Amino acid sequence: MRAVVVSATRIARKPTPPPPHSPTTGTGAFARLGYDAADERAFRRAGSGHRMSLHTDAELHRLAEALGERFRQQRLTLVTAESCTGGWIAKTVTDIAGSSDWFDSGMVAYSYEAKQAMLGVRPETLEYHGAVSRETVIEMVSGALVHSGGAVAVAVTGIAGPGGGSADKPVGTVWIGWKRRGGYAKAQVFHFDGDRDAVRRQTVGAALEGLQALIEAS
Repeated sequence: MRAVVVSATRIARKPTPPPPHSPTTGTGAFARLGYDAADERAFRRAGSGHRMSLHTDAELHRLAEALGERFRQQRLTLVTAESCTGGWIAKTVTDIAGSSDWFDSGMVAYSYEAKQAMLGVRPETLEYHGAVSRETVIEMVSGALVHSGGAVAVAVTGIAGPGGGSADKPVGTVWIGWKRRGGYAKAQVFHFDGDRDAVRRQTVGAALEGLQALIEAS
């Protein structure tokens, strides 16, 4: 299983563009993993090359509405696997009238046990890497597709705060994964600023924007 991982993003400030040929963020890394320039450009629009703001409810609604049109056009269905957002992504999507045309299901897997039972995350992955990790989010997004009829999946796992952070994984650390059935998982780490609500809200926005990028790159 392969995943493209781009650099961490500090949301409240304009991020510094990554080195053009960094091992983890450069064009060469994307090419080696089989992605072309169009894939990379589209996926980066939701990542470290652009400033992200704290979306209002209305802005999240518009993002979901635009995403729904894309899914309808391509006759795709979405499944969500959420931990730190507690179903917020699924709520935002299902706030859209007619979302039953393109929304398959939503899973909230908060505990280790739920991640294992609902999404097939391996116990050793959680033990060695923790719930908030690249490895876990990749297994979450892949498991969401295995355990649903969705064609595209998004998964999120993070530390929304105010407690639970560490030196290695401070509050605001969030991993988001995206995957299209039959394709490879893409995963990205974010470092969001703000209180618990702000971290969760930014996660929802980034998840939706990443879905848009994934569909545009397909």
